[in-house]
Amino acid sequence: MIVVKEVEIDGKKISIETGRYARQANGAVMVRSGDTMVLVTAVAAQEAKEDIDFFPLQVEYREKHSAAGKFPGGFFKREGKPTEKEILSARLIDRPIRPLFSDAYRNETQIVATVFSYDGENDPDVLGALGASAALSISNIPFIGPIGEVRVARVDGKYIVNPTFAEVEASDMELVVAGTHDSIMMVEGDAKEVSEEEMLTALRVAHEAIQKLVLMQKELMAEAGVPKMEVKPKEIAAELIADVNALARDKYREIVAQVLSKEERAAANKALNTSVKEALAEKYPEQEKTIAALLHDIEKEEMRERILKDGLRLDGRNTRQIRPITIELGVLPRAHGSALFTRGETQSLCTLTLGTKNDEQLIDGLGEEYTKKFILHYNFPPFSVGEVGRMTGVGRREIGHGNLAERSLKALLPAEDVFTYTMRLTSDILESNGSSSMASVCSGSLAMMDGGVPVREGIAGIAMGLIKEGERYAVLSDILGNEDHLGDMDFKVAGTSKGITGFQMDIKIEGISFKIMEEALHQAKEGRMHILGIMNQAIDKPRADLSDYAPRIVSIKIPTDQIGALIGPGGKTIQKMQRDFNCEISVEDDGTVSIASPNNMWVQECKDHIKRMMQTAEVGEVYDGVVARLMDFGAIVEFLPGKTGLLHISEIDHKRVEKVGDFFKEGDKVRVILTKMEGGKFSLSRKQLIKKEPRKPEQPAEGIGEKAEQE
Repeated sequence: MIVVKEVEIDGKKISIETGRYARQANGAVMVRSGDTMVLVTAVAAQEAKEDIDFFPLQVEYREKHSAAGKFPGGFFKREGKPTEKEILSARLIDRPIRPLFSDAYRNETQIVATVFSYDGENDPDVLGALGASAALSISNIPFIGPIGEVRVARVDGKYIVNPTFAEVEASDMELVVAGTHDSIMMVEGDAKEVSEEEMLTALRVAHEAIQKLVLMQKELMAEAGVPKMEVKPKEIAAELIADVNALARDKYREIVAQVLSKEERAAANKALNTSVKEALAEKYPEQEKTIAALLHDIEKEEMRERILKDGLRLDGRNTRQIRPITIELGVLPRAHGSALFTRGETQSLCTLTLGTKNDEQLIDGLGEEYTKKFILHYNFPPFSVGEVGRMTGVGRREIGHGNLAERSLKALLPAEDVFTYTMRLTSDILESNGSSSMASVCSGSLAMMDGGVPVREGIAGIAMGLIKEGERYAVLSDILGNEDHLGDMDFKVAGTSKGITGFQMDIKIEGISFKIMEEALHQAKEGRMHILGIMNQAIDKPRADLSDYAPRIVSIKIPTDQIGALIGPGGKTIQKMQRDFNCEISVEDDGTVSIASPNNMWVQECKDHIKRMMQTAEVGEVYDGVVARLMDFGAIVEFLPGKTGLLHISEIDHKRVEKVGDFFKEGDKVRVILTKMEGGKFSLSRKQLIKKEPRKPEQPAEGIGEKAEQE
């Protein structure tokens, strides 16, 4: 049975269809907006996976090039491993649905969203999240949904739901919001220094649209849904629970009350866990994993209760305090800019590398190709948390954290005509105990200032947490790793002293209220201003000069009809200039020419050379040329770059010249005047610039004078 449901949001129709495609999946829907169509399937294993303590959910998002009428790149002309865009889109689907499964559910579950049609206007990522919720909701998989997900942009003060790409480009705020009918589940986006109130307004606009999407899915469930599979929580003997509590709860309460480092706390917890397991090993010989789970729950309960009851955290701070911060600048002498930012036991070493137009990153997706001139890469090696691990490639988490930090910093990037460099920031996390992505924002901002990038002011980031039990709750500033793991929310906010530039929120409970979000945003501002104050003490404006090791770049504009002459046949002219001046030259379609070299003198010489190339030859003008070739009848002189003329043998000197080689050799400099232009050929003269020497009177032949006198 084919069932179709539709809803209109901001004048755009969104439809969900089921029963036509992928009918062997537990749930499958085709979501459509305009001519963008995304098929989303949900499949779960029939049996639970034994001996695991996590939910094995896998979310995949794929864009077919055929959806936009394009061929994939590469030799094989076939889609390969997921791109960064696909990974980020998969995370936008994963994060809001993951908390909405039963804690006892352990069946392997896979969501696959595939873009089959793309119209160039409607972004398929939020349609993929809507489809994931719908596919799960109508299936037998025990999903506690549905949810909706939308993108909101603000253009000229107007909030637009699911904007086109053109509208996103013109906006000063873009965020993706997911939620249930009653609350928000996830937020992610960037902005150009907006206030907390403006962001809350955008969230309310988004939630109104989400409610419509949720109601549409409920209608779909009523017609196409099937009963959910039963999930039975693992039964734990009351006696075992009592025994673990008796042995561990008071001791955990003591450990939670102590101010310990991450390493010391881990050691204390491990010692307690080991002693409890040993004490109960004989009585409960096959319950080690159950005991471990109970101990984890006790630790979580005690930490949360101390915060809610006493307002004190694991490291002794109150709910609003920020950990101690230290900043060091210029720690890497050969990097173009560097900063070491340490906040508590979280440390980021960020480096800045400046490059040319040719270093920009080419992005080839479903839409038109474009390039990025600002890139931030985030690396999280295993040693940062004192572990041994494989270092094979970049994980999804690293890509997501790097993207958040990049989006948070791009708001204050200088205009391209002010700063023509391509910029790459690399944040290497050397220690981690919470909020490493926001440490990357801080270190990235500092590294740019250290490198002389003309940003107006610094940007700082902070991660907020939440502990909520019933009506009691506490919002935490600058959370630790344990507070993230054992808490209910991770809300990251970055910005300047004037407003928010980046944000991301994930929660582990079934949504939070606007009241809590408002409190978290205002508390985040308080913490952000504190961090900015410390950063400004280290450096409050960019350095006046770039690093000695950074390339020097100048730009000039040439007529567009002269681009071909600059490049030359097969690129010969521009390649020769790059060799002669040891420069890197890039040319834009609008005639902008960028010249880069480590040596400023070479850059200026190359710039002057190009200016001469662009000069228009005029009869009567004097030029300093170079002899390019000798002929029997004269010399070929390059009087302007790329322009040659004939210096005829008769125009070399006032006196008769028998052999051109007596005057010149190839490579000699010669000053000439342009005397004639005809049919693209140029005639030059040297003798017109030389003062003609007066002719000396002829001396009489020897003996003639004497003979006359004698006569």
